[in-house]
Amino acid sequence: MALYIEFLTQQWLLVAALLAVAVMLFMHETRKSGTSLTPQQAINVINAEQGVFVDMRDTAEFRAGHIADAMHIPTSKLMANTGLLENYRDKPIVLVCKMGQSAGAVGKKLNADGYANVNIMRGGMLEWTNLQLPVVNNG
Repeated sequence: MALYIEFLTQQWLLVAALLAVAVMLFMHETRKSGTSLTPQQAINVINAEQGVFVDMRDTAEFRAGHIADAMHIPTSKLMANTGLLENYRDKPIVLVCKMGQSAGAVGKKLNADGYANVNIMRGGMLEWTNLQLPVVNNG
């Protein structure tokens, strides 16, 4: 332990550089999956630029309650065929999952496939319902 502390005190510049690189790598990786938006920011983007909410949850969760006019494309289907969103290639796409965590992989794939404006709704449908925003039920 004493050697570790001695290394940190003598090589503080090297340690600081390593931490800076780690932070930049983390920021770069999170940006590749898309911009993270709050539910209100997502609504504003969709309304202003004629974008689309893409609900990636399973069918049962989607039917239990979803955002009005949201497209329902389960994660596995979207990962297999990003062309399902071809009409929105240059428009805002807001990916919605259950808690805002699983949308990142789909966001990276869409960005890699040339979609220009991919966003992820922070907190997913859990956050949407916590804010008591309106949902549509399909049975």
